[in-house]
Formats: sequence, C-alpha cells, structure tokens
Amino acid sequence: MLKHYLEKAIEDLETLSELTQQDIEDIKAARHNAMFERIKTKEHTLLTFENRKSLIDHEIANIIKANPDSDMETLLDDEIKHYLATMRDKLERLQEINRRYARFVITVGEFYNTLYEEMLPVEKEGYTGRSTKTASLIEVRA
Repeated sequence: MLKHYLEKAIEDLETLSELTQQDIEDIKAARHNAMFERIKTKEHTLLTFENRKSLIDHEIANIIKANPDSDMETLLDDEIKHYLATMRDKLERLQEINRRYARFVITVGEFYNTLYEEMLPVEKEGYTGRSTKTASLIEVRA
C-alpha cells in the first residue's frame, strides 16, 4: 500500500504544479476567470495530497513499529526510497512554482491597489483605519 500511496501523492503534486503553472500563464495574459475556475480543482487536489501524505506517514510508522530495532534505511526497499526521493523533488518543484506565482499575485495586487487609490484617494487614520477622501473626479457641485 505504501507504494500505491506514494505513486498517487506524486501524481497529485504533478497536477498541482501543472495547475499552478497554468495560473502563472493566465495571470500573465490577464485571464482571471480561468484561474478562478481552477480553484476548486486545486483545493480538491491539495486535500487529496494531504490525505495521502497522512496515509504514507501512517504506513511508515507501522513499518517502524513492527521493526523497532531496525534502522529506517534497512526497512524500506530501494523502490520506496526512490518514490520518497521523487516526492521530495516534486514538492521542491511545486514550492518554486508557488514562489513564482506569489510574485505575480503580489505584483498584480499592488497594481490594482495603487490604481484604486489613484481613482479613490484614501487617507490613513492611525495604524489600522482608512477612510476614503472625496475624489475630485467624482465630486458633484450643484
């Protein structure tokens, strides 16, 4: 079962990487609706991965409990070690893709915030409060 859980967890990581890479391409092309449509798929895949990761942890814990005097290196065969190494590589790749995605999200968010504040000026009130000033372009005189 451990091999099966590892294979499926690796597939989930690949799917998450592909979806996030698509998000990066869509944010570059301002296709925000496509990004929003993928949110549920990403959330489901992430939840599935987390469940599989828990099952992997449980299986490894059972192997260790069954052989308390043995070293972890001797308990796992080469195929399982290979899958664990692959899963780690996929996690590192996903982390890097998420960093790139976060940079785009922050940049676009700052752009929209700046644009919003230019159109509807904001006065800062202390550390927490904001109140909107009357923008001169929206001002109506009777």
